[in-house]
Amino acid sequence: MPMNAPFDQEVDAYEAWFYENPAAYASELLAVRRVVPPSGRVLEVGVGTGRFSAPLKIPLGVDPSLPMLAMARRRGTGVAAAAGEALPVRDGSLDAVLLVTTLCFLNDPAAAVVQARRALKPAGLLACAFIDADSPLGRRYRELKSRSRFYREARFFKVEEVRGLMEGGGFTVREIHQTLTAPPASLREPEPPRPGFGEGSFVVIAAARAHEPPRRRNAGAR
Repeated sequence: MPMNAPFDQEVDAYEAWFYENPAAYASELLAVRRVVPPSGRVLEVGVGTGRFSAPLKIPLGVDPSLPMLAMARRRGTGVAAAAGEALPVRDGSLDAVLLVTTLCFLNDPAAAVVQARRALKPAGLLACAFIDADSPLGRRYRELKSRSRFYREARFFKVEEVRGLMEGGGFTVREIHQTLTAPPASLREPEPPRPGFGEGSFVVIAAARAHEPPRRRNAGAR
């Protein structure tokens, strides 16, 4: 089954998580907002239904799922059907690239990081937000992935693996933030992000486009 098939067929189920876990969703938004520029030419890779691009006022998004793109467009994001490994943008045309829980679904995460570097301006920023595979939530997702309509084919990453992908793709890590130190369903109020990792299940790594060329494209990947 293609990786995006569940997202094409289960848009309502995907959206339900955000309605059922509003404090967790707000916590994730706070963590991502900490690193994403408030203006400029920003692109979200794996934009989905626009749950992050819309409130963060990210103008552009790509995703292979047409049903999800239709909802992101209704929420105000300019969208295109594309994969992270082949971004339909000019070299050096973006101020920032954002991936939120997207790396785990990509066929070639290292290629997507290199594509982001190609598309970014010299001072551009790459932000990757993901569920840490070593966190309680990451371990829970891995245990249940065979029964999950969305995560069955996903590969969860540890923080050092994502850092390795970014550095191997030609980026210098600048900051790391974390949130969701408690299970999403238990939160009653948004949890402010805190620096570092190891306590929160949701981690955001922000990295600057390095001046030197990237190392071999599969650096940091297993």
